[in-house]
Amino acid sequence: MAPTIAVPSVEAKEIQRRKTPAAVEEEVLRKRNEELEKELRRSLEREETMRRELQRTWERLTVAEEAEERLCSQLGEAEAEAVEQARAYQARVTSLMDQLSAAQMLLHSVSLPR
Repeated sequence: MAPTIAVPSVEAKEIQRRKTPAAVEEEVLRKRNEELEKELRRSLEREETMRRELQRTWERLTVAEEAEERLCSQLGEAEAEAVEQARAYQARVTSLMDQLSAAQMLLHSVSLPR
């Protein structure tokens, strides 16, 4: 079947010519209203997209904050353990120094002639 072309009838053309200024203005306003409604729908769609993106970002932020809290807790525990180990190491060094000092005093006292 061949494509058809719509040709306005003479009667339709006559009706177009007889439109009053108010009718023309109404048609212009109706078209403008349709354009505004389309723009509103697009705007609402963009807003919804942004809302979903904001929600995803908020969820990622919450996960990151929880991870930060866990890491801070683990860091605190590691620091406490490091301080405990440093104190134990310091006590061991002090003990060894005391032993060495006592051994040196003993050697010194033995090696002195009487």
